[in-house]
Amino acid sequence: MKSLSLNQLYKACVLKDLPFKTTRQLEPLAEIVGQNRAQAAVRFALAMPHGGYNVYAVGRNGLGKRTMMLRYLEHHVDTEHQSHDWCYVANFEEPRIPRVLRLPAGKGTELKQDMEKLMGRLMKMIPQTFDSDSFLERAEQLKNEYVKKQEDELEKVAAQAKRKKVSLNITTPGGYRLVAMNGEEPHTAESFQALTEAQREKFENDINKLEKKLRQALRKLADWEQEYAESQQALNEETLEGISGHQIDELIEKYKDLPDVVNYFEEVRKDLSESLEIFLEDNEEQAAIAYASLDKKMPRRYLVNVLVHQKTDEVPVVVEDNPTYHNLFGYVESVTFKGSVFTDFSLIRPGSIHRANGGYLLMDAIKVLEQPFVWDGLKRALRSRSIQINSLERELTLSGTISLEPEAIPLDVKIVLFGDRETWMLLQEYDPEFAELFRVTADFENEMMRTDESQLLYAKFIASLVDEKKLLHCSNKAVARVIEHSARMAEHQDRLSLHAADIANLLRESDYWARQAGAKLIQNSHVDQALESARYRSSRIRDQFYDSIRDGTTLVSTAGTCVGQVNALSVLSTGGFEFGLSNRITATCYYGDGGVMDIERDVKLGGNIHSKGVMILSSWLSAHFAVTDPMHLSASLTFEQNYGEVDGDSASLAELCALVSALSGLPVRQDLAITGSVNQFGEVQPIGGVNEKVEGFYSTCKLTGDLTGTQGVIVPSTNVQNLMLEQDVVQAVRDDKFAVHSVSRAEEAITLLLGKPAGKADDKGRYPKQSVFGIIQQRLEKMREHERQEHARDDHKDPSIH
Repeated sequence: MKSLSLNQLYKACVLKDLPFKTTRQLEPLAEIVGQNRAQAAVRFALAMPHGGYNVYAVGRNGLGKRTMMLRYLEHHVDTEHQSHDWCYVANFEEPRIPRVLRLPAGKGTELKQDMEKLMGRLMKMIPQTFDSDSFLERAEQLKNEYVKKQEDELEKVAAQAKRKKVSLNITTPGGYRLVAMNGEEPHTAESFQALTEAQREKFENDINKLEKKLRQALRKLADWEQEYAESQQALNEETLEGISGHQIDELIEKYKDLPDVVNYFEEVRKDLSESLEIFLEDNEEQAAIAYASLDKKMPRRYLVNVLVHQKTDEVPVVVEDNPTYHNLFGYVESVTFKGSVFTDFSLIRPGSIHRANGGYLLMDAIKVLEQPFVWDGLKRALRSRSIQINSLERELTLSGTISLEPEAIPLDVKIVLFGDRETWMLLQEYDPEFAELFRVTADFENEMMRTDESQLLYAKFIASLVDEKKLLHCSNKAVARVIEHSARMAEHQDRLSLHAADIANLLRESDYWARQAGAKLIQNSHVDQALESARYRSSRIRDQFYDSIRDGTTLVSTAGTCVGQVNALSVLSTGGFEFGLSNRITATCYYGDGGVMDIERDVKLGGNIHSKGVMILSSWLSAHFAVTDPMHLSASLTFEQNYGEVDGDSASLAELCALVSALSGLPVRQDLAITGSVNQFGEVQPIGGVNEKVEGFYSTCKLTGDLTGTQGVIVPSTNVQNLMLEQDVVQAVRDDKFAVHSVSRAEEAITLLLGKPAGKADDKGRYPKQSVFGIIQQRLEKMREHERQEHARDDHKDPSIH
């Protein structure tokens, strides 16, 4: 059985397949490489005009989901969408329900500035005009007319009273009293009592009649007062109209295409005359609140709160990195003035969903789910297709503080959530609304096929990363080395990893080493240096394991032979860094019922998959050696010096070889290590981490002495396509100091390890005597014969059995 050739151990990237000298000659990719399926899903979702076609982008972190979405939206966004400015203004009739205005992009700030300009003029002009001589004269004239009419009417009543010897006294403002007179002085109680009864009755009758006349006069006065107030109001309105009318008319003309804004200006015109005192009084409170809320000093009821301002007509694309309830849905601020908490519509603040309205909002799914109330709020907004600013405090507490209920804003947004597959499956399982609201799944690939065309595409992807991160350009040899490393990351010679974050990190670190060396380009040596540096930084735990092999604490044999002892291979992961280790598996056999005792399982150190692998071995042994007769040899299996949990079935081929060696008594070569899974028919199945396992045994051989040339690793033939070994291992194979063998059946592995053919059964189920299986068969037959003789002897001794 030949070992694998060099080109089977490492698939190099041939420079002639890369028709460029440096990445400077390549056009950077506008798209993310290899994600055609995800792009098709995104294209479909964004083109669908109906609700519910939001996107959940599935894939592990670092695949470039967010970058792809942003680049895609940058180049393919639907320009037919029209972005808007959103403003809140006062609702003069219902102050607690501020009105919302929708304006074309850029118009919101213009409206705010126009209103500030108008109010700035009015704050100056109104006090001046209402304090001017001409206005004061007209107001005084109105007042004098009213006062004269009032006095004349009262004078009439007073004259009539005087004739009747009764005085009309004004007691309090608006209070009148009729008093009987005694000459020049009012009657006292005594003097009035001293009058004759006829005189007293006359006075009372006169006063009653006068009271009626007084009441009629007072009714006239009330009507005149109302007329005066209306005249004063008309004067105010006329004066105000003179100051502000033409300015408001100009604004109405300017915004005539926006009926809501025109209505707002008409309401402002009406409200100005009713709220005149705001302009005439020096309002300390308004100034303090304006100062506290960072606003201009002007009447707050006429502020325009520009909630969302789009500078251009471009469709908004918003990335929300911290989707808390307030950050997403907005909130209403409050200011404190003289110990009182105050709020109004100008203190409404937007959330990212407001800024993304009419466009796209990108968020991380796990961050959305971690924040209280956010997921429910998001679903509520998407279902109702409107944004309602609700105070979170009102949902959380029972306090009845006064708050605003701003008018809802119509919502037209596409949400893109980024997340892993586990989160996606949990949402599908436990949230029935999820599938309705996120109908499109953009499934991101981890790998792409490696062909001449895709390698060139990958080179352009590298060029785009270099361009984006402002790194030194790469030579074609450096690109080839990155492509080879990408194939190793994908663990397949004919695939390339699409984990953009890892490739970007590798390029950044290569750029660092190139700059350290004063190079103008990133060369393949700088890429190798970056990989070696990253490996060194992460390999402390691996080196501790290697030290234990070097000093003999961990028992490993890499030369000689031994019965029932096999070098198996495992992979350990320490926070993203993986390395291979040798593990000694031993098997012993003894007289018994043919079972295989798995020590790892019995002491609860073996996982389910490992236990399954050992059970498959038991069935394989029984199928080979106990088809017609019982098997009187039992065996036990264990991983030596293992003090942690073992799982996975990648050691089942090694365990099978250890069992066969123990059953046959034939020694196993210790200069070979083996990895692979086996099924009930003896076929060898692929395993993971094959590169790390081969390199792990190569390092073990170097640690325990010089390489002898006979040492090597046996791997499943189906794993040959996964080999992308480190250069020092490939060099050792080139120098005939190390070998990698592949096997497709258990018999081939047994032949390699035990140095004898495994043996093939003839029609009668007999194996050749000198084969491994033949030796086991003969040993079992001897035991069965011995068993039969023992039974016969027992029967002969005890005739009662007959």
